[in-house]
Amino acid sequence: QVQLQESGGGLVQAGGSLRLACVASGRTFRTYSVGWFRQAPGKDREFVARITWSGDGTSYAASVKGRFTISRDNAKNTAYLQMNSLKPEDTAVYYCTAGLSGTAWSYWGQGTQVTVSS
Repeated sequence: QVQLQESGGGLVQAGGSLRLACVASGRTFRTYSVGWFRQAPGKDREFVARITWSGDGTSYAASVKGRFTISRDNAKNTAYLQMNSLKPEDTAVYYCTAGLSGTAWSYWGQGTQVTVSS
C-alpha cells in the first residue's frame, strides 16, 4: 500500500515557476513508476509526465515538454515536478500517481491546485 501527498501548488504569474512535490509512504515506493496528471475545470484528467522506478526514463505530454521536469529521490520517498515558463492554460489541480511498470496507475494523491494568472 502506498499513500501519496502532493504539495507546492499555489498562485503564480505567467512565466513563473513552481515545484510540486509528492511524498509517499511505504517502503515499496522505490519500485513504482510515478506520474503527474492534471485536471482543469470542466475538462478530463490528462497526463503530464511520468518517471520510471529508477529515474532513468521519463516522458512528457507535448504541451509541457521543455518546460516541465519530473524527477525523484527514492531515498526521500519523494517525486517532484519542476514547472517553468508557466502559462494560464497550465491552471489545474495536479495529481501524483504511482503504479508498477506496465500496469495501471494504482495509487493517487488528493491533488494540489496550481493557478497561473495572465
